Amino acid sequence: MAYKYLVIVESPTKAKTIDKYLGRNYKVVASKGHLRDLPKSKMGVDIENNFEPHYISIRGRGDTIKELRKLAKGAEKVYLASDPDREGEAIAWHLSYLLDLDRDAENRVVFNEVTKDAVKEAFKQPRKINQDLVDAQQARRILDRVVGYSISPLLWKKIKSGLSAGRVQSSALKLIIDREKEIRAFKPEEYWKIPVKFKKGRSKFDAEFYGQAGKKLELKSEADVEKIMAALDIKADFNVDNIIEKERIRKPNAPFTTSTLQQDASNRLGFRTGKTMMVAQQLYEGISIKLTFWI
Repeated sequence: MAYKYLVIVESPTKAKTIDKYLGRNYKVVASKGHLRDLPKSKMGVDIENNFEPHYISIRGRGDTIKELRKLAKGAEKVYLASDPDREGEAIAWHLSYLLDLDRDAENRVVFNEVTKDAVKEAFKQPRKINQDLVDAQQARRILDRVVGYSISPLLWKKIKSGLSAGRVQSSALKLIIDREKEIRAFKPEEYWKIPVKFKKGRSKFDAEFYGQAGKKLELKSEADVEKIMAALDIKADFNVDNIIEKERIRKPNAPFTTSTLQQDASNRLGFRTGKTMMVAQQLYEGISIKLTFWI
C-alpha cells in the first residue's frame, strides 16, 4: 500500500499501535533502539579535540538501516517519533544523519502516552530536534566511555580481570567510602529521655522532659535520669503554661522516577528490576484488550 509519510518509533509494539491511529497515508516502522554508537574496540572519543565522538553503525543493525533508508526515499516526509527523553532525542538525531534528513526540519514528534488523541495531537505540532537534549545524551555517553575505558584496565591490573568502572558506580563508590569513613570516625555519646503521658478527663497527650528553670537539660546517663525522677513528684498536678499553634503543610509524594518506581515495586510487590521496566514499557505502549458488553 502506498504511503506519503514515514514514521519511525523505537518499539515494534508501539509501531503497530500507532499505525492503527494514523491511517493509510502513514507507514509506521521501528528502529528497535539505537543504530549508531561509539566503537567497542577503542575509546572512540577524541580527547584532544574537544572530546569529539566518532560514531559508527552498530554491528548487526545494517539491515535495519538499509531498510529505513529505502522506506525514507519513498516518503514525502519522515517523522522521527522516538521516545520523549534524551535517549530518544539522540536516536532521532542519529536517524536524521543516517537518512540524510534536513537537520532544521520540524519532523520530531513526541508524546507521553500512546493514545489516539495524544498521538494525533503530537503530529499537529512537530518540532525541530532538541540539540540540548542530544548534547546531554552525548555528554553522558562520552563520560561513560572516558571513565570506563580509562579506569577499567587499572581495575583489571590491580584487582581482578573483568571488573568495570562507570561514571555512576565510580562516583557512588567514592560517596560510600567517604560515608564509611565518617561512620568509623563517629564517637557515640549516650543520651537519655524521660517520656511522660498526661491525662485530663478524656484528653490524653504525650510529653517529654525538657529541663529545669526554663533551661534545657541534657540527660547523659542513667544517674542523671534517676536524679530528675527523684526530684519529681509524679502524683502532683502539672500545668500547661503555653500552647503554640502551627500550620503544617503536607505535600504529596513526588511522581515516580525510574529508580523510585523500581524501589517501590520491589518493596511492595517483590518485582525484579527487569519485570518492573517491562510492565512500565507495556503500560506506556498500551495493551490491546477485548471488551465484552452484555445488554
